[in-house]
Amino acid sequence: MKLAISGKGGVGKSTLAATLALLLVQRGRKVLAVDADPDGNLAAALGIPPEVQASIIPISEQRALIEERTGAKVKQYGQMFKLNPMVSDIAGTYAYNHQGVSLLVLGAIEAGGSGCACPESVLLRALVQDLVLHKNEALILDMEAGVEHLGRATARGVDRFLIVVEPGQRAVDSAHRIAQMAGEIGLSNIAVVGNKVDSPSDEAFIRSALPEFEILGMIPYVDKLRIADREGTSVLDALDDPLRQRFQAILEKLGIN
Repeated sequence: MKLAISGKGGVGKSTLAATLALLLVQRGRKVLAVDADPDGNLAAALGIPPEVQASIIPISEQRALIEERTGAKVKQYGQMFKLNPMVSDIAGTYAYNHQGVSLLVLGAIEAGGSGCACPESVLLRALVQDLVLHKNEALILDMEAGVEHLGRATARGVDRFLIVVEPGQRAVDSAHRIAQMAGEIGLSNIAVVGNKVDSPSDEAFIRSALPEFEILGMIPYVDKLRIADREGTSVLDALDDPLRQRFQAILEKLGIN
């Protein structure tokens, strides 16, 4: 199963990505979680200690790797470089394993979304395509509010594109924009997960605002999740039985038993 997760900043993409990843590991799956949000905190949501997080260098900042694989110097323009660099070994070499989840941090694509053909962006796009199309393990992509790391060639390998939405108009508007961008590259299997849902009226708002999308589940606003985020502990530490069942139900709707 290859999942891409997007949504407005702060809606809880990393919470969903980390929880699904850790629950999949508990089900015996081999999981690769990719933090493709330059402002992401997937490592924190997985419960990786702050001192270890600080030691993880994003792929976009691995200058020697970028120059070796593309044949071009970073931040020097007017160069010739490989458009199809070798990337198949990068996940195995640079991913950090935590509680059975292999975490790969991509970092920022320079001039994101602008069509930049710099060596960094070429390597990251090639890497994402390889992860989606050629890796056998379960893949969870925690993305920024868009589809910058994906392309038409990659889209066919994504099984589901999930948009996380909180009960607010800005989150809903962002969901519509993200869905439009996703459709433009051929991503059609789009679903929504509601987060920070505090009342029946919150749930009704999300359902009425996004009637065209399948809604996989509603995650309540829970203090334990907020505290886990503040303290940098694993999201699993915040799951009581009812909340765990909510996330398990999402996996089941995704066809993961």
